Amino acid sequence: MLTTRSALSVALTLSALFAAGAALPQDKQNPDRPPWAQKKKTDKSKPQSTPQQVPPPETDTTAHPAGDPSVHPPVDPGDSPGVTTADTKASEEMQGPGSQRKPMRFNVSLVTVLASVLDEKNRPAPDLPVEAFQLFEEGVQQKIEFFEPETKQPLDIALMIDSSMSTHKEFAFEQEAAAHFIRQVLRPTDGLAVYGFDETVTQYANFSSQAGPLQEAVRRIPAGAGTSIYDAVYLASLALGHRDDERRRVIILVTDAGETTSRADFEKARREAVKAGALLYSIVIRPVKNESGRNTAGEHALETITDNTGGALFFPDSVQDLGLIFDRIDRELRTQYRFAYYPNPRGPANTYRKIEVRVLETYHVRHRKTYLTGPE
Repeated sequence: MLTTRSALSVALTLSALFAAGAALPQDKQNPDRPPWAQKKKTDKSKPQSTPQQVPPPETDTTAHPAGDPSVHPPVDPGDSPGVTTADTKASEEMQGPGSQRKPMRFNVSLVTVLASVLDEKNRPAPDLPVEAFQLFEEGVQQKIEFFEPETKQPLDIALMIDSSMSTHKEFAFEQEAAAHFIRQVLRPTDGLAVYGFDETVTQYANFSSQAGPLQEAVRRIPAGAGTSIYDAVYLASLALGHRDDERRRVIILVTDAGETTSRADFEKARREAVKAGALLYSIVIRPVKNESGRNTAGEHALETITDNTGGALFFPDSVQDLGLIFDRIDRELRTQYRFAYYPNPRGPANTYRKIEVRVLETYHVRHRKTYLTGPE
């Protein structure tokens, strides 16, 4: 049993500890938030509508071999794209409101897959029944638990406009085509954010469903110099990854694909896009048509990431084709199928799992090819 002196000593010690905890700085950065969402000191003399330059991804100056996992961000608990941990609310409701028992929790992951189905003329093919599809994970057929033939899930879109020097000639036309797309695609429940990127990535408008201000933000993007494609994909994926899980996540990238100035590398950008469950639609405007006359490394990288995420890659013959491409993306996003399944068997934690959706008849289906499992 504690004496009066001992109890007083313990109380004083605890008080000191709580006082020390209260004195800790409250503006310490949270590593789980994207770089531009960290708390910063603000200058009240500056208008709040000023475009915010997105800090580039942190890089390690130590040389690492390609594929070294130490250069990739850690997988955060519950941060797997399109994988929902079901805590089964039913178990809480069955116990009754007055029950003192702790709710039972079941660690079951529901994997969601979006699919675009096209006919032989690359037109969206709506209204197919669930019986027309088969779904596989790592070659094992899965039971489709949820099916929505034309999903009404709201969209979150990160519109990324390349403003590098090589795009200057047709940049005004690109801006107007993108502004028209904003007006066309947005619904009241959707959100779209506007970014420009050259040697840096700058956010000109936060996620909103107000088309007018978003269009003006696109028109304010100034011309720049270098091209940071990997940074654009990486930072857009981070932003989308922090949006609501019950929304579709889309990156639309308009670029010449001439990667020159990114701090993130290909694998870091690809991993973050897969982790966020984002669909990447890449529109590559080639200033030089002949492959021998341009750097194609960025094009090949975008082709791989786009294929992994289930998006689409476009090579317009001229910048005047942008309107038609934006129309096609809009139609596709409005006619997507949504599936969900419980993986059987479940894959190990923190690993990539291969997904395949097959459709009967002569249709072509496009979907994300992989997802990243969560931690145990």
